[in-house]
Amino acid sequence: MKINYHVKYIISVLALLIFSACGMEETESYDVKYIHIMKDEAASTSVNVKANSVASYYVYLSSALTLDTVDVFYQVKVGDGLQQGLDFNRITKRDTLQFLPGIFAMPVRIQWLPNQNLDWSKNNSIQIVLVGNNQGYAVGFPGSSHNQSILTINKVK
Repeated sequence: MKINYHVKYIISVLALLIFSACGMEETESYDVKYIHIMKDEAASTSVNVKANSVASYYVYLSSALTLDTVDVFYQVKVGDGLQQGLDFNRITKRDTLQFLPGIFAMPVRIQWLPNQNLDWSKNNSIQIVLVGNNQGYAVGFPGSSHNQSILTINKVK
């Protein structure tokens, strides 16, 4: 059985393309170590004024496995419309989260207390602000905007 000239040509071109790709250099992977905070993949969330529960807000370490302990420093900024003991209690009291080797998520826990008598002209939110770490990893997503370096929790009706 004779193979058509065009079929031979197409097979030759395909073989050339396949074998020419073998020597190409691979591109380097994008490997920036960073720390971010989110709730349900967002940088803000809300809690109802009637809530009587404990919520966990996770700080994530995005990196390959490391043998180093990473200490993450954060602040909790309370709006002028909320009061500790009346609207919420901080369960996680320390302002440092310690990521031991192999740990990639750590919670900041807040107990929400029911209080429907909020002053809606005031700031009824809490912000968890990542401020740094002991390893020099980026805070928030890489890039100039540093998305997810702050989580805002709004107390709503």
